[in-house]
Amino acid sequence: MNDENALQELASGFREALRHSVYLVRRLDADGELSAAQLSTLKMLLDEGQRVGEIARNLGVRVPSATEQIIKLERAGLARREPDPNDSRAVRVILTPEGRDAVDSANRRRNQVMAGILSTLSDQDRKALADALPVIDKINAYLQN
Repeated sequence: MNDENALQELASGFREALRHSVYLVRRLDADGELSAAQLSTLKMLLDEGQRVGEIARNLGVRVPSATEQIIKLERAGLARREPDPNDSRAVRVILTPEGRDAVDSANRRRNQVMAGILSTLSDQDRKALADALPVIDKINAYLQN
């Protein structure tokens, strides 16, 4: 197999593994109060918040769909909109303290479930996963830019 075919096969396998993992990870917190989309939206706001257009782009939806999610989060007291300090025409969506608590709680629940799953792996498999994380971070950074 030539290098190009090997890269295409690796790309396909990696994308498929990620796609499947996203679906499964969303089920980790099925008993939580927040939907996967709501939790994803809240996590985007962790630092200094996001503009609605960025939220829509990151969720892979149109702005009206992202706005619906934001309205639900606002009504629940988990997020709020405020003027963007860098652009007076724009609005940023930011986490409220209750929103941060909801993210922290969901993270704890998901991490607990995932730790249980990881505990069933061999030491060698856990090391391989740990070694792969920096590579995955590089791929994510490349895709983000």
